[in-house]
Amino acid sequence: MFVFLLYGAPQLVKVSYFDKRFLVIMVFMTTFLIPLLSIVMMKLTRNIVSFHMDSKEERVFPFSMISLFYMITTYLFYMKFEVDPALILALAVITIALILLTSITFFWKISAHMTGTAGLMAIIIAIALKYPSQDYLYLVLGSILLTGSVGSARLYLNAHSPSEVLIGFMLGFTTCFGAFFWML
Repeated sequence: MFVFLLYGAPQLVKVSYFDKRFLVIMVFMTTFLIPLLSIVMMKLTRNIVSFHMDSKEERVFPFSMISLFYMITTYLFYMKFEVDPALILALAVITIALILLTSITFFWKISAHMTGTAGLMAIIIAIALKYPSQDYLYLVLGSILLTGSVGSARLYLNAHSPSEVLIGFMLGFTTCFGAFFWML
């Protein structure tokens, strides 16, 4: 999503070229690399049985940790870095979606994959609607295809039921679309 915001929506986010690379690396490290390493450590220490995290009980601790990493990242970007408000909004809305996903996971297992891809699709669609002078047709179509493919894969692999995929989609889409359409 950050790559799209930084490179695909130049009218929305204003930073220098060096700043873009730095921001992408920082976001990658704090929202992917560190959470991935923590999940590997959870597996090695047997806090989780498998990387699939099949049961809702097994997902609570990793999702809580990832939510914490996103909260810290959002805080640091907001307080310590002077970045474009659209990037802060993206981090904040992703963090909110993760916290909601984690909260729901206490009671029900829903698709985190769908929450993420639907959130990306929602942000692209919201930006396309807010900036109709820009041509986002291919990005909108690509995000719809990606989201549909991910949802189909989750169903095909029997990782989720249709309702779990649908609720994951609705969580990601409504949270991200609402924030970007109304607050941007």
